[in-house]
Amino acid sequence: RVLVRGHVGKMDAMAFDKAAYVELLRKLISVNKDLQNNPPLNIPKEDLASAHVFAALEPYTVAKGGPLLLRRETFVEGRGNVIIEYPCGDKNAPYVSFVGSHLDVVPANPDEWDFNPYELSVDGDMLRGRGVTDCLGHVALVTELFRALGKNKPALKVNVAAVLIANEENSSEQGIGVDELVRRGMMAHLKSGPVFWVDSADKQPCLGTAGMVAWQLKAKGKLFHSGLPHQAINPLEMLMEALAVIQKRFYEEFPAHPEEERYRFVTCSSLKPTQWSYPGGGINQIPGEATLCGDIRVTPFYSAEKVAARVKQYVEDINADVTKLPSRGPVSKYALDDGVKGSLEFTVMGEVVSGIACNIDSAGNKVLCEATEEVLGECKPYSLTGSLPLVKELQDAGFDIQICGYGLMKTYHAKNEYGLLSDFESGFKIMSTIIDKMNKNTKA
Repeated sequence: RVLVRGHVGKMDAMAFDKAAYVELLRKLISVNKDLQNNPPLNIPKEDLASAHVFAALEPYTVAKGGPLLLRRETFVEGRGNVIIEYPCGDKNAPYVSFVGSHLDVVPANPDEWDFNPYELSVDGDMLRGRGVTDCLGHVALVTELFRALGKNKPALKVNVAAVLIANEENSSEQGIGVDELVRRGMMAHLKSGPVFWVDSADKQPCLGTAGMVAWQLKAKGKLFHSGLPHQAINPLEMLMEALAVIQKRFYEEFPAHPEEERYRFVTCSSLKPTQWSYPGGGINQIPGEATLCGDIRVTPFYSAEKVAARVKQYVEDINADVTKLPSRGPVSKYALDDGVKGSLEFTVMGEVVSGIACNIDSAGNKVLCEATEEVLGECKPYSLTGSLPLVKELQDAGFDIQICGYGLMKTYHAKNEYGLLSDFESGFKIMSTIIDKMNKNTKA
C-alpha cells in the first residue's frame, strides 16, 4: 500500500483540544435557532452550521497543503451535507466511517427553559444549549477528530471518512440528507468497512433500536345529553374498550422476542396511547366523537410495517360487529335501536420507521466494544425502544452500521438540554482508538 507522503504521525499523538471543541460548539449553538427542523414553521438552514465546520477544517485541506478532502453535497439550497475524508493514499484500502451526526435540531421554546437554548453556556463540565446532545455536540466532535487527523497526519492503512448530514429530524421529507446521498451512490465506497452512526448517547455501544408507528384511533358515536345516556353512543367509552382489545391482541401476537435478551433491550415491543382529544362541549354532553393518538414501538425482530397492518386488522374486526365490545354499565351501548352504530377509524400518522439490530458479530462491533472498554474501563452495550431514522435503510443497503454516541440520553429532545465535556472527550478517545485498531487489523 502507498502511504501519502508526509503522513508520518502516530495515532497515539491524537489529543482532544477542549478549548477548540468548546469554541466550535459555541459557534454551532449560536446558529441553532435557524437549524430547528419543524416544517412549515421551521425549515433549517444547515449550511449555517457547516460553514463553521469548513472554517475549522479548511487549513488542513488538500487545497491548503494538508491531507483532508472536504466537500459539501447539496440537493436543496442551503441544506447541504458535509463529506470529510482522510485518505491513506490507497483508494482500494478499506474505509472507517463516522456518519449520522446531523446539522439540524429539534425546536426549543425559550419560555420553558431555565437558560437560553440559543447560546452555549458552560458550567464546569456541563455544556448547555439546544443541540449539545442531539446533535451539534457530535458535529463538533467529528470535526475535532478530523482536525486532529489533519494536524497529526498519522500514517494509516485505512481511509477515514465522515458524513455530517442534513434533515435527520424530519424523515417525512426525502431527497435532502443521507437518503439522497445513498440513492446517488455517493457513499457506496464506505461499504468496504464499518460505518459508525454517531447519534446515540451515554458512551456505550447501542446494539439496536425499535421501529416506530405513530397512530390515531378515532371513534364516532352519537352526541346526546348525558342525562339520557341510553340515547347516546359514547365514543370515549368505545375508545377505552377498543384500546383494551387492541392491546391484548397486540401483546399476544408480538410478545417479547427471544433475541431481545441477547441484544439487551430494556423493554419489549409496546403499544400505548399518549394523547387524547375530543371536539369539546359541556360537561353534561356525551360527545359525538373522540380521538386517541399514540405509538407502537417494535423491536427489530418484528416488521413495523406488518405490525401496523395487523393493528389495522384488529380495528376492522371490531368494526365488523361493534356490539361485541364490552360496554360500561347497563345503559352503555355502541349500537342503538334506531340503527345508528358507532365506528372506529385507525390511521398511521407519518412514515413508519424501521428498527435495527446491528450485526454484533461484525468486525465493526468488535472494535467498537474493544475501544469502549479500553477507554472507559468497561463495555456495557444496550438496546432500547427509542427509534433512529435512516439506519435500517443503510443496513439494508449493505452498510455495516454500528451505533454510538456521547451525549446524554436523558436530555435528548428535552428542555434544558445539556451534555458533558468529559463525555465528548471520551468519545474522541474511543473514535481515535477505533481508527487505530482498524488500522492495525488491516494487512499491509
